Amino acid sequence: MKFLLALLTLAQLPAPQMRGEMELIAKTATVMVDGDLCQRIVTPRALEYMLRNPSRDRWADADNYEVNEAAFVATKKTLMRLARLADFPVDVNLWMPIQPDLTRVHVVIRNRHEMSQFWPWGKLFQDTPEPMLAVLREGKRVTVTGQNGFVSVLAPVRNSLDEIVGLVEVVTKAPLDARENVK
Repeated sequence: MKFLLALLTLAQLPAPQMRGEMELIAKTATVMVDGDLCQRIVTPRALEYMLRNPSRDRWADADNYEVNEAAFVATKKTLMRLARLADFPVDVNLWMPIQPDLTRVHVVIRNRHEMSQFWPWGKLFQDTPEPMLAVLREGKRVTVTGQNGFVSVLAPVRNSLDEIVGLVEVVTKAPLDARENVK
């Protein structure tokens, strides 16, 4: 019943109001998501497997993916709380570069609805999409309207030295297909 009410709200909410709420969530995420904690989520061993899989098994990097549990859980809880600020289904995902030149990114945390207009299913890392590259380099929020009704607001994540260490993707899809990612 609660999900049906959220779908009705999404159908009735004007696009500018949705984007306004998503912008506010992204702005809040920039100050609430702890970049120092985010930098500790992926273990050095998991990163090494992602970058240089020493096995002939093409899935070894995924099989050896591990995280610092405390940092992961604390950050995931923050992202989940941020998503609840909207009156419609929203996910807040964490993306981080895995190379110093920012050419590759990794979706570190995806959330409840598993929505993202950037994540190719099953990939641990990918080339950095241009809108993400702009956020990582310039530190400004960017709104991206994609295919199939996706709308994302990308916002920087900073550490205590004010360095941009990642970004959040605040994303929704209109109309929402509740079974899209579980078929």
